[in-house]
Amino acid sequence: MATTGTSSASRRAGITAAAPPPRRVGEAAKNSTRTFNVVCGVVLGIFAVLWLIPSLWAIKTSLTPNSVSAVGAEEILRHAGLTLDPYVTILQGGSIWNWYLASFFTATVTTALTVALASMAGYALSRLQFRGRAVVFVLMLAGVMIPNQVLVVPIFQMLDAVHLLNTYWAVILPQVPYVIAVFVFKQFFDGLPRELEEAARIDGAGFWRVYRSVILPLSKPVISAMAILTFVNVWNNLLLPLFVVSNPELMTIPVGLATVQGSFGQRVSDIQASAILGALPLVVLFFLFQRRIVEGVAGTGLKG
Repeated sequence: MATTGTSSASRRAGITAAAPPPRRVGEAAKNSTRTFNVVCGVVLGIFAVLWLIPSLWAIKTSLTPNSVSAVGAEEILRHAGLTLDPYVTILQGGSIWNWYLASFFTATVTTALTVALASMAGYALSRLQFRGRAVVFVLMLAGVMIPNQVLVVPIFQMLDAVHLLNTYWAVILPQVPYVIAVFVFKQFFDGLPRELEEAARIDGAGFWRVYRSVILPLSKPVISAMAILTFVNVWNNLLLPLFVVSNPELMTIPVGLATVQGSFGQRVSDIQASAILGALPLVVLFFLFQRRIVEGVAGTGLKG
């Protein structure tokens, strides 16, 4: 009788003999989460080390005298003394300041034009209904599959025909049509609620007013992300400026680094120092705006 009374009381309390104790389920979940975090930490640590080793080696080489770095990797590793002579040589040469100016100007103008035109094209593909819209979108995606190296010769011939070689526009204009940016903007605009635009149109706003006053303020994360990614892409582009610019005063950082490597020969430390100086602005840019990059890229997948 006592057993029967206990069983009835257990059933009234919502506890059965087959149900596992809640404490054990919670402990199992905590252990699983802890194991997952440990595995992720180990994997991220391995990738961090793999990324840091070449970077640290590059910094060590740039702080080593040329006479030591020319011997080989073992001498660079054994040499304990550090020197700033390679950096002084590059900075006093004067050419790197022209490279910085050319890279900054071309990257800034290209980024501004790319973001403006890509956002307009992405908004048109997202909202406007016109004949051939699907064909335009397919052709745009097909453009992603064409390697940039294939287009260098036709671009060179077109720029030569309009007498734009050895100008900043020869570097800027071919890089403005950035298909990836159009696709990213379209995906982002597809996720924005259309009710906001309809409310603005009820108030009398036209298409351009809606785009300028409603859509663009909501698109700050993706605009920031695409601006930074475009800036980095233009800054690091070597092939196009190498073909269309031969004037040393108009050379960008990658082209200038190629000339340093060709002229310095075995001066490995000078070459490495110039490479670090060329990448330094991008490192600073990334650390300042990394949150914007993550928010913008992640926001393109949101659907409202």
